Amino acid sequence: MSNVNTSRRGFILKAAMLAAVPFVAPALIGQAAAQELKPLPLDNPQAKALAYALDYKKVQHPAFKPDSNCANCQFFTAATGACTLFPGFSVPAEAWCSAWAKKAG
Repeated sequence: MSNVNTSRRGFILKAAMLAAVPFVAPALIGQAAAQELKPLPLDNPQAKALAYALDYKKVQHPAFKPDSNCANCQFFTAATGACTLFPGFSVPAEAWCSAWAKKAG
């Protein structure tokens, strides 16, 4: 009977570990991906199309709104510097582009 209990216990443990994989894996992958982000170059075609600027204080664009920058944009993730508009690149919190949208909250 102890073999049955041991194998049942082992099965439950393995099942619990497998059930946790979908929740744990994205966090681990996200951390690795964040470490691989390179700064967005100014000559990037997407950056040019969106009038990307490194310093929002120097922006002279008709779509610019006072105090709009990456730090308060819905597309920006402060922890990693990632922007969903520029996959694979990081942007500084002080940057700006014409796709800026106020972060909710």
